[in-house]
Amino acid sequence: MSFDSDAILERLAQVLEARKNVNPDHSYVAQLYRNGLGEILRKIEEETAETVSAARAGDLSQLVCETADLWFHSLVLLAHQGLGPGDVLNELNRRFGISGLEEKASRTKSD
Repeated sequence: MSFDSDAILERLAQVLEARKNVNPDHSYVAQLYRNGLGEILRKIEEETAETVSAARAGDLSQLVCETADLWFHSLVLLAHQGLGPGDVLNELNRRFGISGLEEKASRTKSD
C-alpha cells in the first residue's frame, strides 16, 4: 500500500479546521471544540491509556487502532490551539542529526 503521509496529515488538518465551523450536533470534532480544551485533553489521556494497554497486551491490531485514535485526538488538540501537523513535522525535522539525549538536555524547564 503506497500513500503520501504528508498529504493525509494535511487533508486531515483541513477537515479538522473546517469542523470549527460546523454545528456540534452534526460533528464529533465540533463537539470536542465546543466542549473545550479540558475535553480534548481528557480524550488524549483516554486514548493514551488505551494505546499503552494494547501495547502491553501485545495486540498489534488494537495497537494500530488506538495509536490512530491518539494521533487523531492530538491533531484535534493542535488545531484547537491554532497549530497543525506541519508544526510537529518541522520540529521532528529540526531534530534530525541531533542526539535524542542532547536534544532533551538542551530543553529548559519551560519547554
